[in-house]
Amino acid sequence: MKMYILIKDSIPAGYAMVAAAHASLAAYLKFQEAEEVREWLSGPFYKTLCKVNEKQFEKAKSFTDHVVITESALEGQEVALAFKPREEWPKDFKFYPLYR
Repeated sequence: MKMYILIKDSIPAGYAMVAAAHASLAAYLKFQEAEEVREWLSGPFYKTLCKVNEKQFEKAKSFTDHVVITESALEGQEVALAFKPREEWPKDFKFYPLYR
């Protein structure tokens, strides 16, 4: 089980770190009653952080069970997506580059 967090590649690193933290918490709070989250929390609870371009970000929003994170300091811009933990992921997720 793992949670994916996608951060737009146009977001400055400082905001990206804050967005990742907020995304993890927001996804947990939104999906905390789901069986997948309980299983994920039993460990190990992996998170995969990826840096995506605008096109990838918009396409990823079409996948189910996610939360969108905005940044007020960037005029409410959407900066991150966090997905409910799961075992199987759509093919696109295999090609998102890790955030380094």
